Amino acid sequence: KYARQQGKMGNYKQTIATLERLVILYPDNADLKFYLLSILVKADTPDKALGLIEEIKLIPDLSSEDLASVNEIEMDLKDRGKPKLWSFYADLGLGGLFNQNVNSVSKTRTKQSSGSIDDFNSPMFDNVYSGSMGFTVIRSIGEASSMMINLSGTGSRQDVETTDNYESKGLTLAYDTSIGNHLVSPYFMLNKTTYETDATNIAFMTGFGNYYTINDSHALNYGYSYSDSKNNQNTGHLAAADTNTISQSITTGYDFTLNETISTSVGLGYGDSNAKDDTNDYENYDLDLRVNFSLPFAYISIGNLTSLIDYSKIDTSVNSQLLRSDLTNTSDIMITKAIGDFFPSIDPDRSYFITLSYEKVMSESNILNYDYIGDSFSIGFNKAVHLNK
Repeated sequence: KYARQQGKMGNYKQTIATLERLVILYPDNADLKFYLLSILVKADTPDKALGLIEEIKLIPDLSSEDLASVNEIEMDLKDRGKPKLWSFYADLGLGGLFNQNVNSVSKTRTKQSSGSIDDFNSPMFDNVYSGSMGFTVIRSIGEASSMMINLSGTGSRQDVETTDNYESKGLTLAYDTSIGNHLVSPYFMLNKTTYETDATNIAFMTGFGNYYTINDSHALNYGYSYSDSKNNQNTGHLAAADTNTISQSITTGYDFTLNETISTSVGLGYGDSNAKDDTNDYENYDLDLRVNFSLPFAYISIGNLTSLIDYSKIDTSVNSQLLRSDLTNTSDIMITKAIGDFFPSIDPDRSYFITLSYEKVMSESNILNYDYIGDSFSIGFNKAVHLNK
């Protein structure tokens, strides 16, 4: 069941590892070997697939139909030649975000400013439309490792205000390697965002993650990240550098797979953010709960994130008596479906996805300005293409 669920989600490394253990336990089970062979072909690992085919041919009671089938697969794999060391992918995305409280207007539509109470009349309803393009190169390194390079570009436009009018360019470098039951993934990310009415931002993030499989039902993960974000201060944006920020975060989590349909996860996180203007320094403590359903008609994920955010210095421009502390609760539901499930002729490979999501944020704060409720709906379309398949 675990292998089937991971296969549906495209986690072929976990699927292969699980099936290989089962084949060792049940060497005479032809169904297991055929299932493993199908995954090896999907994961483009011809050397392992050809070795397994030789094992399947030695099964004493192998039917003539099954023998013909594996012979056909063998010929196809040999016709492909040596496995590709390099793989190239392109992806395109379109999205729309429909926000019911884009400026986090307080519940009372009032705010504090230098100790006094003012009206909070910023617009609440707004729509943001975005488009993205990416190019990814993956280089296989042996049987258990790979290196990835990704270049991406995103453009965003907002209906009413201009804060989300920007163009962004990104570079990601990552390395994945399996060591026993550990899947270790160090990474580096660099991003430049040019805003229409704000300072240009350049940020980088580096860190690593480790996913450890205990057995078919249980897994642990943990990670660390370090980021540095800088804004281009100039004559048009004299205070832009005040929000320059260095952040660090630590996360740990536990994943449980109930069956091939249902999986759950729980995560704990701690972050420390230090800005040039100390009034923006804070620590956050997170609890993340999620349940996923891999159903025949769609993939559905439901989550809830609770965050406690403690600031380290009083912001006298808002309230000179209170040190800000926020408690936020974010609930979301996401539904993903392949277009090919509806229109096979348009998307025969089921690589064109539509995603619908809803998010609700409830923030409780000891300072009026940050006491708000926000809702947003989004829709996204994504298409990935394997260029040298």
